Amino acid sequence: MEPVLIVLVVLVVVAFIALIKTIQVIPQASAAIVERFGRYTRTLNAGLNIVVPFIDRVRNRIDLREQVVPFPPQPVITQDNLVVNIDTVIYYQVTDPRAATYEVASYIQAIEQLTVTTLRNIIGSMDLESTLTSREVINAGLRGVLDEATGKWGIRVNRVELKAIEPPTSIQDSMEKQMRADRDKRAAILTAEGQRQAQILKAEGEKQADVLRAEGEAQAAVLRADGEAAAIRTVFEAIHDGDADQKLLAYQYLQTLPELAKGDSNKLWIIPSEVGDALKGLGGAFTGLTGNGGGVNGGAVNGGAVAAPSVPKAAPATQVPLDPASGPRPVDTEKGAARPRVDPTREYPKIDPE
Repeated sequence: MEPVLIVLVVLVVVAFIALIKTIQVIPQASAAIVERFGRYTRTLNAGLNIVVPFIDRVRNRIDLREQVVPFPPQPVITQDNLVVNIDTVIYYQVTDPRAATYEVASYIQAIEQLTVTTLRNIIGSMDLESTLTSREVINAGLRGVLDEATGKWGIRVNRVELKAIEPPTSIQDSMEKQMRADRDKRAAILTAEGQRQAQILKAEGEKQADVLRAEGEAQAAVLRADGEAAAIRTVFEAIHDGDADQKLLAYQYLQTLPELAKGDSNKLWIIPSEVGDALKGLGGAFTGLTGNGGGVNGGAVNGGAVAAPSVPKAAPATQVPLDPASGPRPVDTEKGAARPRVDPTREYPKIDPE
């Protein structure tokens, strides 16, 4: 019984192993290469697959997703004989598992070496400045060469990126100095332009302020002149409507004479020629007010009539020195005789024009 039991156990184990080798489960986005007696038979896709145990063999499983492979920095010489280190990143995807398995021994290593050689060819025809500013051109050139070369390997290169371009240390220092000088230059230009704009705006503001100030002064002068003209017109109309006689006008004229003596700097009076006519009319008024044989300045009453004193005819305006004690004294330049003195502090009786 024991040998039979051992045989049964062995058969069960063999059957279990055969079952395991017969059923192959392939994950999604993966593929498997099946060989029968060392020869390619078929490619297993994602899902449940059946193979012949002990005859068919799954060689390797290939990931069909897009892969990202960074390559270490590679020294590359530019057209102007400068050595730069360039880091590259490759994005690829396996499209044919059979070609990727049998057409190339190691497609990762093959892509890396092809990238290095292609990069050296492209950078060798460009100077340092073009290399630093033409990444898109370099990427497009690398992708075109790699996609064409790896097509027969069952691999599609989707994207090639230059992760870093590192020039020599001395070149980096020179570039930093140049960039610093350019920034200082732009800063100085911007500062000068700002100051220029500020001065222009300030000048325009001052110009507008002067124009507005001049317009305001002109309008104020016009309004002031209009006000003075209106005031003079009102006074003239009031005098005209009141029908003032010569005596009232003479009295008002004499009342304004003391205003001429005000001020410490006044040394001379300019007496107009009309003062004589004013004194003549005012003298006649004073004569009429004395009455009963009284006289003013030598005047007499004859039969109820009042005789006004003879008043000299007014002479042209003359300059008369001021007498602080007795006030201004008009002088007749023709005869040299002094006219009656007018006391600016005395209150004369008001004269009724009627």
